[in-house]
Amino acid sequence: MPEGEELLRLALSRPADALAAADRLLAGGAGPGRAAVAHQARAIVLRDAGRFPDALEQARLALRLARSARDAERVADVQGTLGATLALAGRTAAGLAALDAAVVASTGLAAGRARLRRAGVLAALGRREEALADLDRAIPLLHRHGDLVWEARARSNRFGVYVTFGDAARAERDLAVAERLFARTGQELELAFTVHNRAELAVLAGDLPAALARLDEAEERYTRLGATVSDLVFDRCRVLVAAGLAAEALALADGGVTRLRERSADRAEMLFFAARAAQAAGRPADAAERARAARDLFKAQHRQWWAARAAFVLVQSRHDAGRRDGRTVADAARIADRLDALHAEEAGAAHMLAGRLAAAGGRLAEADRHLARAARLGLRGPPYGLAAGWLARALRADAHGRTAAALSACRRGLAAAAEHQQRLGAVELRIHAAAHGTELAAIGQRHAVRRDDARMLLRWSERWRAGALAPAPLRPADEPELAADLAALRLIMNRIDRARASGAGTGSLEHDRRRLEAAIRARTRRAAAERRAGNAAAAGAHPDDVLGRLDGHLLVELVAVDGTLFAVTARDGRTRLHEVGPVAAAVREVELARFLLRRLARGRPPRGSEDLLDRAGDCLQRAVLGPAAADVDGRPVVIAPPSPLHAVPWGMLPALRRLPWCVAPSAALWLRARRLPPDPRRRTVIVVGPGLAGTRAEAARIAAGYRRPVVLDGESATAPRVLAAVDGAATAHIAAHGVFRADNPLFSSLRLADGKLTVYDLGRLRRAPRRLVLSSCESGMVAAMPGDELLGMISVLVPLGTTSLLASVVPVNDAATAPLMVRVHAGLRTGVPGGQALAEARAGCDGEPVALATALAFVALGH
Repeated sequence: MPEGEELLRLALSRPADALAAADRLLAGGAGPGRAAVAHQARAIVLRDAGRFPDALEQARLALRLARSARDAERVADVQGTLGATLALAGRTAAGLAALDAAVVASTGLAAGRARLRRAGVLAALGRREEALADLDRAIPLLHRHGDLVWEARARSNRFGVYVTFGDAARAERDLAVAERLFARTGQELELAFTVHNRAELAVLAGDLPAALARLDEAEERYTRLGATVSDLVFDRCRVLVAAGLAAEALALADGGVTRLRERSADRAEMLFFAARAAQAAGRPADAAERARAARDLFKAQHRQWWAARAAFVLVQSRHDAGRRDGRTVADAARIADRLDALHAEEAGAAHMLAGRLAAAGGRLAEADRHLARAARLGLRGPPYGLAAGWLARALRADAHGRTAAALSACRRGLAAAAEHQQRLGAVELRIHAAAHGTELAAIGQRHAVRRDDARMLLRWSERWRAGALAPAPLRPADEPELAADLAALRLIMNRIDRARASGAGTGSLEHDRRRLEAAIRARTRRAAAERRAGNAAAAGAHPDDVLGRLDGHLLVELVAVDGTLFAVTARDGRTRLHEVGPVAAAVREVELARFLLRRLARGRPPRGSEDLLDRAGDCLQRAVLGPAAADVDGRPVVIAPPSPLHAVPWGMLPALRRLPWCVAPSAALWLRARRLPPDPRRRTVIVVGPGLAGTRAEAARIAAGYRRPVVLDGESATAPRVLAAVDGAATAHIAAHGVFRADNPLFSSLRLADGKLTVYDLGRLRRAPRRLVLSSCESGMVAAMPGDELLGMISVLVPLGTTSLLASVVPVNDAATAPLMVRVHAGLRTGVPGGQALAEARAGCDGEPVALATALAFVALGH
C-alpha cells in the first residue's frame, strides 16, 4: 500500500487510486503521522477536483494530526497544502499567510517545496516577479536533494511565469525538463499537464491549430485519469477567442461558470473568460455583466492583477455598447496604464481603446502616447496579434494627418494578417481569421471614399477580400477517423429523422449528434496548412491586373464602408465610383425579394405575379446598385458583393434580367478562375437524391446530352459513392434536397440515399468538380463573416478547385426546376460559362410566374 511520499505523489498522478489508497490506510487504523499523510493526499485530490470545502476540511485535519505527531517537517508540508488550497478557494490572504509560515518554518528540501507552493499562488495573483524569485530559489534546492518530482513541478510553474512574460525560449527549456522528469517518475497526471502546457507555447508561436491539438490531447489524458482541470477550459476559451470562435468560447465558459457555484478562484477566472468571450462575440451587455461579477470576486480575493484585467473587459464592453462619456474615457486611460504596469496581456488592447477615445476627443498628445504603446506591445506579441500592432500605428498616423504612413501601416498589417490566415488549415479558422484585417482594410477604404477615388477603393476592397478562398494544398485522401465520424453522424441524423417522423423522443440521439459534430469540428480545426502565399497573391491577381483583363465584361464591385454601400464599376480600364445607399436598406430589400420568390415557389402565384416581380426587382436594384445600374450596357457582368449581400437574387434586377452575369467573392478570384487552362477532365456525374418528384426524368434528359456520364440514382446515390464519383470530375450535377445550417454552415447538407452529405464531407475531396450544379433548395446560401468572407459550401469547394457553381438562394419549386436545369446543361455543353447558360435558360421562362421565380432564385457563382 502506498504511504508517505509515494501516496502524495499518487495524488497528482492517479487521483482515484490515491483516494482509494488513503481510505484503506485510514481504515487500517493508521497512527497520527501516517493519517496526516492520508488526509493530506485526500485534500490534494479534492482540491484539484474543485471540492474546496471538503479539501479544506481534510487539510486542516491533516495539520492537526501532523502537530499531534510532533512532525515539524510534515507540519510545514501540510501548511503548504492548506495555503495553496485556501488560495484556490478564493481566500488568498489566509492562503498566503499559511504559505509564508511554511516557508519560514522550512529548511532544505522542505523549503524548496514551500517556496514552490507560494510561487504558484503568487503567480495566480499576478505577482509574477515575486513568483519567479521563489522558483529561482526553489529549483536548485530541489535539484540538490534529488527530488525529481518537485523539481519538475517547480520547472512547470516557472514555465508558466516565463509564458506570461512572453519568453518562449526559457519556457520551452523548463517545460522540456519537467516533461522528462514527470515521465521518468511516472507522474501521469502531471505529464498530462505538460501536454496541456505545450498549447501555451503554440499560442506564443501563433500556431492555433497546434494549440487546439495539444488541448484535445490533454483533455483525453485527463479523462482517462478521471481528472477535472479548470485551466483546460480557460485555455480553450482563450484559443477559441483568438481563432475568432467567440460564441463557442462563451458557451464553454458559461457552462463552466454553472458548474462552479462556489466563490472560488476558478469561478472568478471562468467568469473572466466568459466576459472576454462575450465581448469578442459582440454581446457587450453580457460581457459587462460577467466582467463585473469577475472583478468583484477578484477584489474580494485580493487578486489585483486579475481584477484589473476584468475591469478592462468591463470598460471595453461599455465602449462597445456605445458609451463615450467622461467616465469611460477616464477609466480606459487609467486601466491601460495599470495593465501595462502589471504586464497583463490585455495592455495593448487597453492602450488601443484609450488611444481611440483620446483621438476622438481631440487630445492628440494623449492619443499618441497610448497608440504608440499599443503598437509596441502588439508588434511583440504572437503572430495573429501583429495586425493589431500595425492598426495602432495606422490610427496614430491617421490622427496626425499622415495619410501615407497610415496606409503603409495598413498594408503591412494586412500582410501580417494574411500570413497568419494562410497558416491555418481549416477553412473555418481561415474565414474567422479575416477579422484581424477588417479594420485595416476599412481605413484604406475610407480614404478612397473621401478622395472619390474608384480605383483606390477597388484596390483596398480587393486587398482583403476572400483571402480564405485561396487554393488549398492537396491533402491525403485517407482520413479514416474523420470519415468514420462523418459516417456515424449520417446514421445518427437518419435515426433522428425517423424518430421525429414517428413522434418518438430524440434526446439521447441529439446528444450523440452534438458529440459527433464537436469531434468533427475538432478534427478539422487541428489541421495545419502548408505555407502559402498570402491573400491577393494566393488569389492570383492584383486589382490592376483585373482591370486590364476584363475581356469585355463589366465589373461591379460593391463595398460597404461604415454602413454605406458604394459601387465601383470598371470596364475597358476605366472606373467609376457611385454611392448606393445604406447597407441595412439593401439587406432589407434582399430579404423582401427572397420572401417573394419563396412565396411563388409554392406553386400558387397570385394574380399579377409578374408585376410583383418587376416592382420588387426595381426596389432591389435601387437598394443594391443605385446609380451604378446606369453603367450596365449589355455586356456580361461580374458582380463582387460584400458578404452581407451574397444571397441577392441578382436575376430580379431589371438591368440584369436579360444579361449573363456571375457573382464572385472577389474580382481577383474571378480572374484566377478565367486564367485556368481548359479542363482536361471529361467525367460528368449526375446525382439524384430521394424525394424529388420528376427529378429522375430530368436527370435522364441531362445525361442524354453527355458522353458516358456517371449517373447515381436511388440506392446507388450514397455519400461514399457520390464523393468518389465527383472527386476530380469536370462537371457534377446534384439534384437533392438541401438544408442550410445557419448555426454552423459547414454542417449544411444535401440529402442522399443513405443520409445527409455535409459540407465537411465535401471538404475531404482531393479535387472538387471544376463545374458544379446544385438544383436543390438554398444550396447557394452562405453565412456572412468579417472581412467579406463567406462560410458555406462555396468556402470549401472554391479552394479545392471549383470555378463555377450554380445554386439557389431560396427554396425552389422542384417541378419548375427540372426543365430549367435541362436548358442550363444544354448551354453548358456548348462551352459557355455558367452565367451565360443560366441567362439563356432564364429567357425561356417568361410568361410563367412559377418558372420565372424559380429561374430567378438561381445564381451563377464564380466564373
